[in-house]
Parts: sequence; C-alpha cells; structure tokens
Amino acid sequence: MKVEVEAIEGCKRRLAVEAPADVVQKEWERAYVRVQKQARLPGFRKGYVPRSLVKLHFADDVRREVAEHLIPDVYRRALSEAHLDPVNEPDLQEVKLEEGAPLSFVAVVEVKPSIELGEYKGVEVQHAAKPVTDEEIAAALERMREEQAQFRAVDRPAGPGDLLVVDYTLAIEGRDPSSQTGYQFVVGDKTVLPEIDAAIVGMRAGETRSVPFRFADDHRREELRGRGGSAQVKLVEVKEKVLPELDDEFAKSLGKFASLAALRAELRRELEARRAEDERRELQEGVVDAVLAGHHFTVPDAMVMRHVAHQIEHARESMRQQGLDPDRVPWDYGKLITELRPGAEKAVRRALLLEAIAEREAIEPTDPDVDAELEKVAQASRRPVPAVRRMMEKNGDLEALRRGLRDRRTLELLVGHARILA
Repeated sequence: MKVEVEAIEGCKRRLAVEAPADVVQKEWERAYVRVQKQARLPGFRKGYVPRSLVKLHFADDVRREVAEHLIPDVYRRALSEAHLDPVNEPDLQEVKLEEGAPLSFVAVVEVKPSIELGEYKGVEVQHAAKPVTDEEIAAALERMREEQAQFRAVDRPAGPGDLLVVDYTLAIEGRDPSSQTGYQFVVGDKTVLPEIDAAIVGMRAGETRSVPFRFADDHRREELRGRGGSAQVKLVEVKEKVLPELDDEFAKSLGKFASLAALRAELRRELEARRAEDERRELQEGVVDAVLAGHHFTVPDAMVMRHVAHQIEHARESMRQQGLDPDRVPWDYGKLITELRPGAEKAVRRALLLEAIAEREAIEPTDPDVDAELEKVAQASRRPVPAVRRMMEKNGDLEALRRGLRDRRTLELLVGHARILA
C-alpha cells in the first residue's frame, strides 16, 4: 500500500492513499458473496441468484459493500503506516474505486500540533491572597436574614419589596382573556410585566387598576413577541418583609449554633475555605497563562469547534432544565461561534500544552489515584464502585477522569515551581 503525507495549512495533513488491485479484488469477491446471499430476482430463490445476474442487477449494492468495508480498513492501515492520530473524521476526496483496479483516495485530516516545549518551570506570576473581611461576613449574614424573612399583612400602599396578592385578567391582542386569583409576587423582582410592576406601586388593598402593556420583541415565547394588551389588576393584600433580628436567637433558629458569635465563626471558616479554593484556581490559571505566553503553536480547528459545540449544547441543556424549548429561541449561531471561539481556542491550547508537559515529565495517574476518584464519584452518586467503573468505562468518562487527574498533577508541578510575586 502506498501512503504519502503532506503537511498543509495549520494542523491539516493530506494523505494520498493507494491500495493494490489484488486487495481491492479480494474485497470485491467478498462483497459478491454477501450480496448474493441476500439477492432476490423473479424465478430464483433468495441466495441462489447466479453471479452473472448479481453483477448485472446488483452492481451498485456490490460497490457500496466494497466501499463500506474496504475504504475504512485501508484508511486505518494508512494512518498506522503514517503514524498519524487524527482529531477529526477524514474529509475523503478523489475516491477511485473500480473492480480489478487499485483503490485510491485522498484523506484530509487534522492532527494535534507538535509542541516544542520551552521554559515552563519558574515562570513569574503576580498573586496576592485576599483575606475575608468583616464586611463580607456581614453581607453573608444579611443574605441569611433575607432567606429567613417573613411577610406580614399591612394596611398601607404597596411599595418596592412588598409581597402582593392580586387577582387579574389579562387581555392580549388576538387571544382570549385569561384570569387568575390569588397570584403572588414581590414588587421589583421582575416576575411580572414591567408595566404591572410599576403601576401597582401606591395601590391599596381593594383597589383595581387597568394597565396597558406590550411584550418585548425578544420575549422567550415567540407567539407573544411584540403583542400588546391590557391587564385588569385588583390588589387583594399587601405584605411587607420582616427580617429577623441579628442576635443569638437568630443563630439558634438555624439549628446548630449556640450563639451569633458561633454563627459568625462558622461563616468565616466557610468563606475562607471558599476563598482559598478560588485563589488556588486563580493562581493555577495565572501560571498556565504565563506558560502559554511563552509557547506559540496552532491548534486544530476541529478541536476548537468541538469545544464551541459543547458550550452551545450546555447552554441548550440549561434552558431545557428551566422548562424552556431551545429550539424556539432564535439562535444566531454565526455570532455565537464568533463570540465563543477565542475562549475555545485558549481552552484547547491550554489542554494541549498541559498534555505535552505531562508527557515530558512522565506524569500519569496511578491506579490508586483513579480508585480514590472513583470512590468519590460512587459516594456522591450512592452507587457501588464497580458499577460506577463499568458505567464510566462504557461511556468514556473513565479516560476523561484519568486526563483530569493528569492535568491536576501537571498544574501542581507548574505552580510548585512558579515564582509567586505578591
């Protein structure tokens, strides 16, 4: 078999492949046998159509069988001979496949770049730890008070932050009116139309007001975009938010704190642990950015686009989890790809560089490392470790877990050798 490899733009390679005629003919003979077993013609039982009639009536089927079996096999052998490991499916061109003649085709693929490693130990990075402040503790306590807030009925005009109970009738252009009683919302929380949110401020319980409105042109429901209408709103009840006092009783009400001081101490510990984790990631990214700045190489477009596609699908899945249909959203994929591409390119460059450094340093997770991670996954999912391993092996997640461990060890190496400047 002849295989010629030509480097073209970026990470693309052009493989010109030719398989000898005898190899092609053997596959043609096998294809005749397979097609003959399934062939049906009037006057012949299934599987007993003569070879001459199979050639005459089922030539396209035979050729398709040859192509489906021979081309992938020859392509795999060509990759092995050329020592190439593509990151995408081949773009097959100039395919010549005829009985009794050599098979030839051109396959254009992308491969990972050959990275010439420079200095990656001892890079300088500016990084200073930021202590948790008393103001941050106070803000966290305020959020906890908000979570424990209660609402009590009041006899006064509605204002921002109040919880309102309303009855309403919604009349939208071109649609039948719809009504609801006892609907509740907080003024200013943007859970109702902005016209209603604004109009209800100043109303008292028992008052009714007619409010014109118009749906936004980019409303999530396509059938409502740009439509106008009016709402008849009756305010039934006004409730104001009452925050608990910030004292020992508040701390005790949370179930596990003897005093406000104990609550503050626990909050500080949690915020400091979270800050330490955030700063660890920030430092790692700073070190990786510094190493990347000293290495210049192209990345396969296929890997970049795969990363972009993953991000888009993640966004679509998030919409599904919120009960929205992503297919009803007017996605501007061209604009989205343009916006996501720079970040995707950096992510791919980061992954390839870490892989190259790990290979240079012979960093590879051990079996105990992998077992420990599997144990964590099993505990989180409340499933036996063997079942988790089988599932992850089947869907490819086990290899991803190994890569994650390898990258983690590589990052630890880079950070351990970096010069951290405060």
